[in-house]
Amino acid sequence: MLIKEITKMKIFKNILKVVLCMAALSSCKKEDFQLGEKLDPSQVKFEVYQDLTLDPGGNTVIMVNKTPGTIAIWDFGTGKSNNDRDTVRFAFTGEYEIKYSALTAGGVVEMEPVKVNVTKDNLSYVTDPLWINLSGGPNNEKTWILDIKAQYFDGPLYFYGTSNGWLAGGNNGCYGADCWNWNPDYKGNSWLMEDGDYGTMTFNLKGGPFVKVNHLKLASRGTENGTYYLDKDAKTLTLTGATPLHDSGRDGCVAQWGKIKLMSLTENAMQLAVLRTSCEGPCLLVYNFVSKTYSDNWVPPVQPPAAFDEGFNPKFAPGELLNHLTAASTRVWKLDAEGNPVDWIAKGKGWTTGHASSRDWGWNNSWDAAVANSYIKFTKSGLKYTRSQNGVVTNGTFTVNESSNEVTLTNGTLLQNSGSWMNPTQTTLKVVKAFPNAVDEKGIWFGTSYDAGKDEWFAFHYVLF
Repeated sequence: MLIKEITKMKIFKNILKVVLCMAALSSCKKEDFQLGEKLDPSQVKFEVYQDLTLDPGGNTVIMVNKTPGTIAIWDFGTGKSNNDRDTVRFAFTGEYEIKYSALTAGGVVEMEPVKVNVTKDNLSYVTDPLWINLSGGPNNEKTWILDIKAQYFDGPLYFYGTSNGWLAGGNNGCYGADCWNWNPDYKGNSWLMEDGDYGTMTFNLKGGPFVKVNHLKLASRGTENGTYYLDKDAKTLTLTGATPLHDSGRDGCVAQWGKIKLMSLTENAMQLAVLRTSCEGPCLLVYNFVSKTYSDNWVPPVQPPAAFDEGFNPKFAPGELLNHLTAASTRVWKLDAEGNPVDWIAKGKGWTTGHASSRDWGWNNSWDAAVANSYIKFTKSGLKYTRSQNGVVTNGTFTVNESSNEVTLTNGTLLQNSGSWMNPTQTTLKVVKAFPNAVDEKGIWFGTSYDAGKDEWFAFHYVLF
């Protein structure tokens, strides 16, 4: 087996060198590469025969390459193969054409096709659960669409390493060295491909394994009619004369759209992987599909009530926010330097839980030094604001917007650390979390910046001084 593979590689390398020299002749003058001998068709030996003992109807066809030093190129209508010996099983009655070519050191030698006659149906070859899930079974058809609406998957396109494969396998979908995956959610990564209707892909077993793909977003392909072959053991799918539904932006990134790895296939969902050969580095583009029946009957799941941190987006009665800041007259606040001083609050849920999770990525020794013995003060009379930091006192005023829970400072900011990337220079602060009935214990969170795309606040935690 090893000698055979080495021989194949030598043939490929020889041909590759000649092609490269023809493309860039000037760079090949130092070496005189020549094609090897191209065999005459009379020198090419192969065999195609039907195993009538196994299948009286001739459904089992065996193909054998008998020419040493060549690579077989088989095209049997429903698929292709480069194996020296291969077996094809035709489930349906009909006349089939087996095309054979031999790749030699001197080029490709095409032989006259061999026609085989199948006289009886043998539907046992297409009743495996994978065949049923894909096509609906003998004499049926099944239509698939890209999961652009994320009805089953997180989106229509995932990315996997070139060694990944059938995800239900014992290796967790990893069958080599290049194993990784990125499964982006379409809602947060709509740049992946244009939204809309990409058309339909219908597999049927009505007299044969036929596929029809209606590319609504690929005018260059339009409607394609072809055949397919499902290898249930190798977990591969071969399309001939058609390509799976995909986006126009990656149409030129794949050399063989019809050579497909099955990543998963159930009654309702399917993942087809093709090898990206250009545009970027090699990887598997995994297109996610749902059956049209599943899509047409899909009901969005009931979303549980959002879980928010205690005190998030507080509701104040008229005048209550001012009272929270000042009490009856004045309240003095300090940063919770020894507790949980900073947080990213996304969709109402904070990330940090205490001093350890606040520290080093943002909070550090420079902050400890900057805010030691420092405070801010809100005074109700005259709506005065004071910041005292390292002996330097800054005076200003403030206003309260009760409708938005915002506090705007005039001639003032929160406590500062000018050497830190998270130094708050904003003068309008959002009260992201507050605890009117537990101010002594839980303090207040001032949001200083907001990322609307992630619904995320960066906030500082102040407690009573």
